[in-house]
Amino acid sequence: MQLSRTSRWSLRTITYLTIGLVYLPLAIVLVLSFNDSNALVWPPRGFTTHWWSTLADVESAREALATSARIGLVAMLIAVVLGSLLAFGLQRFEFFGKNAVSFLAVLPIALPGIVTGVALRNTFVRFGWDLGYLSVVVGHATFCIVVVYNNVVARLRRMSPNLREASADLGAQPWQTFRYVTWPLMRSAVAAGAILAFALSFDEVVVTTFTAGAGVSTLPQWILNNFSRPNVLPYVTVVATIVMIISLPIAWLAQRLSDGPRER
Repeated sequence: MQLSRTSRWSLRTITYLTIGLVYLPLAIVLVLSFNDSNALVWPPRGFTTHWWSTLADVESAREALATSARIGLVAMLIAVVLGSLLAFGLQRFEFFGKNAVSFLAVLPIALPGIVTGVALRNTFVRFGWDLGYLSVVVGHATFCIVVVYNNVVARLRRMSPNLREASADLGAQPWQTFRYVTWPLMRSAVAAGAILAFALSFDEVVVTTFTAGAGVSTLPQWILNNFSRPNVLPYVTVVATIVMIISLPIAWLAQRLSDGPRER
């Protein structure tokens, strides 16, 4: 359908306004990270790089960053293994209750975070599992698995079964077919799922709040807890800016990897 010039300009204007509305708060946080005041005032009272240059001296922020990175990496590894296996099992095999299992597989990402957090906390407490680092990893893995599963199963659905059949006709064993045919076509989807799982775990705060013990503090929790402390508030904007700068390229890379190679 050919759109008129007015329609094209209208759609373009709406698109730009929507993108601007989404990214304007991020730009404001970036500007405030250079504000020489320790209060969130707009417009900024002056320009300074003091908060950036002294961020390394804030020990609590460094510890929270390291904790978030460790939890994100472990949750990502669990999600890659279990999410990929789940995708292969549901895509390649037919069995009774397959649709129900498929629905349950994606349910954790559809539920509100507070529901998941309350459910996990009650389960841990009921079975005498101390809240701490491990409970947070388990909590994050529950929804990170869904991210990897969605990426892998989408790629598997795009792959023609004729490729596996042709590989078998040429005498390849199942593991050879996986290594030389299936894996090259799906590895970018696994990588994209892993990146998104890490980013999702790194930014999670609701489930973390319910599953973390007193000795565990992630970076999102640190930001939330220090938002009302004037002496630390400027560093909150710096940390938020750093997370934003890291997250945007990661999201772009995951999107590029999700496109994957084209079958020839």
